[in-house]
Amino acid sequence: MHWRCGLLFVLAITSTLHAEELWKRHTIDDTSRGADGVRIGDLNGDGLPDLVTGWEEGGVVRVYEHPGFSNVTKPWPKQTVGNVKKAEDAVYVDLDHDGRLDVVSSCEGNVRTAYVHWNRGSKWETVPIPALAGRVMWMFISPMEVRSPGVDLVCAAKGPGAEIGWLASPSDPSQLNDWTWHPLSPTGWVMSVIIRDMDGDGDLDILYTDRKGGQRGVHWLEFDASRDLQKPWPRHTVGGTDREVMFMTTGDVNGDDVEDLIVAVKDGPITWYSRSSKESKTWSEHEIVMPPNSGSGKGVVVLDVNHDGHQDIVFSCEHSENKHGMGWLEAPGGDTLQPGWIFHPITGSAKGSGVKFDLLQKLDLDNDGDLDVITCEERDNLGVIWYENPTK
Repeated sequence: MHWRCGLLFVLAITSTLHAEELWKRHTIDDTSRGADGVRIGDLNGDGLPDLVTGWEEGGVVRVYEHPGFSNVTKPWPKQTVGNVKKAEDAVYVDLDHDGRLDVVSSCEGNVRTAYVHWNRGSKWETVPIPALAGRVMWMFISPMEVRSPGVDLVCAAKGPGAEIGWLASPSDPSQLNDWTWHPLSPTGWVMSVIIRDMDGDGDLDILYTDRKGGQRGVHWLEFDASRDLQKPWPRHTVGGTDREVMFMTTGDVNGDDVEDLIVAVKDGPITWYSRSSKESKTWSEHEIVMPPNSGSGKGVVVLDVNHDGHQDIVFSCEHSENKHGMGWLEAPGGDTLQPGWIFHPITGSAKGSGVKFDLLQKLDLDNDGDLDVITCEERDNLGVIWYENPTK
């Protein structure tokens, strides 16, 4: 009798897992190839989140305007703002301070250039940035005000000669020939760049993940206005030098009111780093085992999926043929330091459900009070998509 009861218990658990509701997928755009990351801004000033994406294989950079909550599950209005090859990243920024958001794209492969897509109101104009053109394979760009006034650009690369640094805006930002490049550190393959105050001193620093080579790990570069900012900034290592760190996000995983760092790891556990205070430079490393039958880690985002007052972790994967490409993990009993985080599927593992997912963003796209997740998928060509949180 004991073994039969045990078997029935296992079958019941398995049935529950298989029956768990997958998140409904909505397509924003699947009309090009190789959608590669989504960034957020308010392009038209209506207070709703608009998106920008580079299509690496399709050779286009597109913006998407939120169509309003009643139409949000349909394909979004789109506009191609530039035709550039190997676009790896694209980000909104009002570069020339005219009140309109422009787009900056970074390109890898043989292109090795970053472009400004100037928003001219009724049209867009694409121009390469001379200081970055042909230099290295550019992977990620984030706006940052290094010197006031003006918006500068933190740029990061991969491959031979790769580096992370900042591109200084001139007095007239529209004169791209006058932008100047200041390298800060060599890199191997940067995945994330996040602008954050890492030491609690009131100014912004540069946090990033580097996945390859002798420089790999989770690092941050310390801004110090008293130093010569054109020379390398002090670099601090959080961890991850022994693993291939992928996309990173920030959030308060353990509820102690101190921001943690959460990193997806290729062929490894999701890793998160905590510290005792916002000023501390000492980090504790924690691991969350990836669930069975999932792909290799690519992206992470932190949110309270089920409204229970505890933060959960949504992850995305690549190499997920017939495996789970996306899911979310719940700390057992809300205790983030306990092993055995509970896995909940988002995409499922069926053929056609996605193979190579990317950067994750969280937004309440349908205005129903819970956070949904936006991403891109490149191999099944699902394109720019969002998954609707089923929590009621």
